[in-house]
Amino acid sequence: MNHHFEIFLEEPSAEAFVAEVWGKMAPAGATYQTHAFQGKQELLAQLPMQLKAYAKWIPDHFRIVILVDEDRQDCTGIKTLLEKMCRDAGLGTLTAPGSGARVANRIAVEELEAWMLGDPVALRMAFPKLPPTFEKSKAYRDPDAVKGGTWEALERLLQKAGYYQGGLAKVDCARKVAAHIEPERNLSKSFKVFQSGIHRL
Repeated sequence: MNHHFEIFLEEPSAEAFVAEVWGKMAPAGATYQTHAFQGKQELLAQLPMQLKAYAKWIPDHFRIVILVDEDRQDCTGIKTLLEKMCRDAGLGTLTAPGSGARVANRIAVEELEAWMLGDPVALRMAFPKLPPTFEKSKAYRDPDAVKGGTWEALERLLQKAGYYQGGLAKVDCARKVAAHIEPERNLSKSFKVFQSGIHRL
């Protein structure tokens, strides 16, 4: 039986992104369902109850993926918190499998927008007026190390090219860029870790 993934996401833009890239990054035949929240705090508040509920009935072929943004917080601290929630629910993770790894806790460094900046080709296909070599500048060379906020940096880049003058529409942007994402060329390390976690499960 093919694996099925229950994916917990902190915001609708991540849901839009996953919907577009799933078929290009997941194991063949794997199905999924997303659960998007209105921010990290809501996700973290509801997650312990959700995980305990899953632990009572989860079928053998089900896996759980939890994705949150780093948001300039302590990455290790966030991962530790997620791991504790899984442990308290009795679910093994890739980090601490116990009787079997059922959950992958993953962090977008520092935000989902880094995964879009990680594929400049996809960005230019979605927004053709972008400069042809913007990714060669120091500011964008490492998408996981963009200074001053990743979504703010992406917004500035797109606004300079004439897009989203009223402010970055995150869901619309995620959907447009993700439609052109090719996982193998993505420069974001945290994106690659996310994808590898799904395959390892």
